[in-house]
Order: sequence, then C-alpha cells, then structure tokens
Amino acid sequence: MAQVVVENVYKSYRGKADRTDRVDKSKKADIALSKDLSKDKSQPISVLRDINFTVEDGEFLVLVGPSGCGKSTLLRLLAGLEELTGGNIKIGDRTINNLPPKARDIAMVFQNYALYPHLNIYDNIAFGLRRNSGADSHKKVRSSWWESALTATTSYLPRSMRYMSAKEKQVRDRVRYVASLLQIEPLLARFPKELSGGQKQRVALGRAIARNPQVFLMDEPLSNLDAKLRTQTRAQIVQLQRQLKTTTVYVTHDQTEAMTMGDRIAVINNGQIQQIAPPLEIYERPANRFVAEFIGSPAMNFLPVNLGSSLKLVSPHFTLELPDTWAKSLEHSQAKSLVLGIRPQHFTIDRESESSIQIEIDLVEALGNETYISAHLIAQPDTILTVSLPPDQLVRIGDRLWLSINIDKIHLFTVDDGRAIAI
Repeated sequence: MAQVVVENVYKSYRGKADRTDRVDKSKKADIALSKDLSKDKSQPISVLRDINFTVEDGEFLVLVGPSGCGKSTLLRLLAGLEELTGGNIKIGDRTINNLPPKARDIAMVFQNYALYPHLNIYDNIAFGLRRNSGADSHKKVRSSWWESALTATTSYLPRSMRYMSAKEKQVRDRVRYVASLLQIEPLLARFPKELSGGQKQRVALGRAIARNPQVFLMDEPLSNLDAKLRTQTRAQIVQLQRQLKTTTVYVTHDQTEAMTMGDRIAVINNGQIQQIAPPLEIYERPANRFVAEFIGSPAMNFLPVNLGSSLKLVSPHFTLELPDTWAKSLEHSQAKSLVLGIRPQHFTIDRESESSIQIEIDLVEALGNETYISAHLIAQPDTILTVSLPPDQLVRIGDRLWLSINIDKIHLFTVDDGRAIAI
C-alpha cells in the first residue's frame, strides 16, 4: 500500500479533433468543456488546472463533481491512460509520470465492468495474475519451460487431470481467497453473460483485488446498478477497503456515494478542486456556493440579502438578526450584498413575523419518513424554495405557509465569487 501525491497537475488538449481521438468514447462528458473554454479549435483546451492533493496510505478518497468537470480524466492520469501536460504524480516513493500503466502497481475498476466474455469467472479473476507471472507481485513464482509446456498441453483436459505448476497453484489460492471475500465462490465456473449486474461488478472488483496493488482506482463502478443493489454494493466496497487497507481513489457524480463512502471528499468543478475535506465538514462548512449547492440532497436554497446595521440581514421579504459570532467575519469581509444559504431541513413552519417568509406550495413529495415541498415566495413568485417537513405535517398544493429560518444553520456567501464567509 502507498501514499498518492498529486502535485500541480495540469491537463490540456491541443484541439477538439485531437482530444476526441485520444479520450475514451465512454468519457465524452469530460470533453464537453471544450465548447465553453475555447472557440478556436487550434488553441489548447484546459481540462484540469492546478490540481494538488495527497491520498494517505490506506485512505479512501472520493472525487465528486458534475459530468464534464474532469474527474474521470484525473483518474485516467493516475492510471497512465492519459499523458500529463504538467505536474507530477507519485505513488509511494516513485514518480510515475512516464511509467506505463502496467508498471504503476495500480488496479482499476471500470464503469462497464470490462470482463472477458469468453473466459469464465475463475479465469477472469486469474487473468491479471497470470500476466504478472505470479499471484503476489512481491513474491513471484516463475515456471520452467517444461512446466509451461505441460500446463499448455493438459489445459484441454478435465480440470482434475490438468498439470498445475507452482505458479498456477499460487494463482488458484489467490482466486479462491478473493472469491471468498466477495462471496462469489459458486460463480467461478460461470461466464459473464450468466451473471447479474451486481455479480459482474463483484467479479470486476475481485479482479482488481486479486492483483494486490498499491492503489485501487474506481471509475463510477456502481452507475449501472439499480438503487437497491447500488446501496448493497456500496457498503461492500467500503467494508472491503477497510479490510484490505488499500489506498483507494473513487470517482462518482453521486454525492450520496461520496458522503457515505469516502474518508475525505474532493469536490471538482470546471477542472479545479473546490474543496477537500471529510464528508461532514464539506456538508457543514462548504468552501463556496458551488460546494454548498452540490453536496446535499435536496440542494441548499439561496436568497439574496443585504447586510444592514447591527448585524441584520435585510431582504425585501424578511429581516434576520445575526448572533454576535458573525461580527468579526463580516467585518473582515466588508461585503454589503450577500447570498444567504439555508438547507431544506432548517426551515420551520411558524406564524407571521418580521423574520418569517410566506410561501405557496407548488409540489408535495411525501416519502414516508419526511415530506419535501417545492414552493414559491408569495411576494416574489420566481423565487423557489425546497423545504423539508415532518411526515405528520399534512400539506397540499396551493396551501400558504409562513416559514422561519434556523439562524444557527445559515450560510453566507459573497455575491461576486461565491466564497463562503465562515464564522
């Protein structure tokens, strides 16, 4: 296992045609930035800029962001499937910038499983081990020429009559160990077409685990699974990573996966890292408006306000008085126009007052454990709020309510660059 260090990494392409040829077709979302970043196809197209982070030995880091933000391109740079434009990548004590993928001691789990259809599950898992001339990259066992010949000659016989070299015995033991970890021992004789989506994903994980790499790279491995299976497999990946203690970099656009799986989360947008922190810190103390809006489901609500005298937030529709703890931060910011952020669960149904907001309900989503409503402000119909209510609160479309804001749970952002103002 090893630490991964990414230092001042940049990635750009010379033009649209060049870029399309060199990027996997399944990752076309990651090249959508070209439409906005460059009108001239001959100019370099910047995809990643000034990327810096360290993944500690045994850590689970999740790269999360919207489609096209560059997260899959970053993973492909780590894997050696793309060439760096600038910067350095280190795994352990080695700089791997110019190493081919096979020499980086990494294992990658792809979104589309990438299993060999003509091989059974046993041989799919064993494939990488045999290519590496041993089940354990640190303790390779090589076969002599006559063992290789005998193995090839008897490979068409029933399994019980085949010659098994020391190398193949080592492969067998490793495959069985991995199959027991993933609970897929009964599937080893089957072919990929005979498996469900969840079983295929476990086989893909098993092939990566079997190689005992220094680093796991996972590119949206759960996106093809249904909701229930995605939840089950998500928990299994986390348990396996904790058990194996292998450094893992995991890419997803699903913020629920990011919050529940990662030791830390790196939020990426437009080719730049917006914030790296543990999940709860990302949620409770977002670095900017983009992070606040992207992390959390439903998304945070935003309302424009002005900073008045005596720590008052003034809007045409309400007035809030801030606690004294905000004084130093707001004085340092010197901003008078701000954006107030409030999550759906931090509204409370209240009576009419100076600090409350009147809304009219447009949509009701009763989920059983809670109820989400989408509503517009009476005084400003084009302003939409999402509010979380207790499940026993009976509401209907068209109802009008007064809402109060939990002042201890608000977030404030600058108008110009969306930077968070922290207490």
